[in-house]
Amino acid sequence: MAESAIWFKDVHKYYGKVHALRGLNLDVKQGEVFGFLGPNGAGKTTSIRCMLDLIRPNQGEIRVMGFDPQANPQRVKALVGYLPGDLTLEGDFTPRRFFQYVRRLRENKRPWKDLLQMADRLGLSMDQKIKTLSQGNKQKVGLIQCFTSNIPLLLLDEPTLGLDPLMKQEVLNIIKEESQRGTTVFFSSHILSEVQKIADRVGIIRKGHLVEIAETDDLITRSITRATVLFADRVEKSSFGSLENVKFLRVNDDRLSYTLEVTGEMDALIKTLAKFPVIDLEINHPSLEEIFLNYYKDDESEV
Repeated sequence: MAESAIWFKDVHKYYGKVHALRGLNLDVKQGEVFGFLGPNGAGKTTSIRCMLDLIRPNQGEIRVMGFDPQANPQRVKALVGYLPGDLTLEGDFTPRRFFQYVRRLRENKRPWKDLLQMADRLGLSMDQKIKTLSQGNKQKVGLIQCFTSNIPLLLLDEPTLGLDPLMKQEVLNIIKEESQRGTTVFFSSHILSEVQKIADRVGIIRKGHLVEIAETDDLITRSITRATVLFADRVEKSSFGSLENVKFLRVNDDRLSYTLEVTGEMDALIKTLAKFPVIDLEINHPSLEEIFLNYYKDDESEV
């Protein structure tokens, strides 16, 4: 566990009769960007709150930066920058006063100029009262307060919630830059295109279970792939008969063009195609969203 930023072992959490986390096991390495995927109710926010001892699991073990959140809650919180998914900011503070206040509470303070630059990048007014800000601008305040000190771990619950597309991209840039500084980033999201852009690894949670965990590129590469091939001469369908991982989606009447669905590795298909004169081959890997939806297609409802 020494190299783990976040470690879960057989964690269960109940809300009355609702079994929100069902034996969750998780290992996030220090320095990586980890995307935690799942629809609302899958267990993302519950997992994050357990990491910070905001709620306690009914069973199992958790370590955050090597510490038990239940035994050392103050130490864990000192090491974490946290953006909640249900962020509520009210009162007469301006962002400037709020950041100054939070910064005084924390160790290893970040240079003030860094916060000013971040506010400028996100187009946030530092001197307007927070209670008058839009929800999107409140989200920016919540994000920037995570950076008031130099911390080793960011826990971000839906970090781009309520932001327009340009601001979403800027937030992703900031997260990527923070990762390059060596910070571990754990963020939950249901916006899969964002996760695909910045996550080193992804975990897909379904009804409290971690059903898949993999490097982002690997998850896409080894999933279902669509291939369209155009031959110079007629090729019979039986030529592909021994390929168990290939499904025919479309076969032209002239037997010159095929559209195929390939599950897993492409090696066997490529070797088969090499026996024939191929004019063109188009490979389309699925998006992370297509992979994600495949895990949930049989669900009628979520926990």
